[in-house]
Amino acid sequence: MKSMTGYGQAAQSNEAYELNIELKSVNNRFLDLQIRMPKELNPYESVIRKIAKEKIRRGRVDVFINLIPLKSGNKKVSVDWNLLQQLVAELQTGSKKHFGIIDFPVEEVLVQAMEHADFVTLVDQPTEDDTLEALVQTAVDDAFTQLATSREHEGAGIQKVLTEYREKVQSLVAKLGGFVTEYEADFQQRYQAKLEEYLGNTVDQERLLTELAILLERGDIHEELDRLGIHLEKLSKLLQTTEPVGRELDFLLQEMNREVNTIGSKSSPIQIKDIVVQLKTILEKIREQIQNVE
Repeated sequence: MKSMTGYGQAAQSNEAYELNIELKSVNNRFLDLQIRMPKELNPYESVIRKIAKEKIRRGRVDVFINLIPLKSGNKKVSVDWNLLQQLVAELQTGSKKHFGIIDFPVEEVLVQAMEHADFVTLVDQPTEDDTLEALVQTAVDDAFTQLATSREHEGAGIQKVLTEYREKVQSLVAKLGGFVTEYEADFQQRYQAKLEEYLGNTVDQERLLTELAILLERGDIHEELDRLGIHLEKLSKLLQTTEPVGRELDFLLQEMNREVNTIGSKSSPIQIKDIVVQLKTILEKIREQIQNVE
């Protein structure tokens, strides 16, 4: 059994790059990948998604990827010559007009202008690296393997808790079955005694048995108990499987809740009502746990 909550990370590097990946996953109905990475890695998004689908089936996974260039040859100086030409022309015209200066120090102005970001910028150059895809594949595979291991570890804890809850439900269902058998026999005796008290010895035994059967049928919960037993066997099998079972567990729990609710609506003895309340409490705890099962 696997949880949908987990964490994974990995780091890989080659001569040109260092790549760091961090993964955080929480529960979700489907597999939802939220990838945050530099634009240089956009061509490899399909590779990342393919690896993720091979490792996990459900959950929201936040993927954080950081790419650090190790070589300095991927930047280029860009000079805005048109803007510099406008600056020089404007200063030459203005100095002659306002100060009568004809020999304007162009070199000095250019040197100072080069320090301003509007005139000179560093532009990232696209780098073609045949090893980058392999680097991404290795790092992503390592990170998702670690994430899957983390989810398995937490899933083992959930499995243990669910097994304990299942045993409690099994015990309560068995207790309920034993009480129902005693209750029916006791109800028959008390019902017959009550009629004889009012009618004396004139009670028609055939009519008594017919009326008693009708009353008992209205409150009969043997069918619901049998179905609960079948559901518990199914639950036991699902808890031992290695495939994703979260959705099937969710459906199975709905069926178990339906049977318990039917028992509660059919039965009037306070002892049965008390067991029904206990069953509902445990089933709600199971429901909370399986929301995080893959």
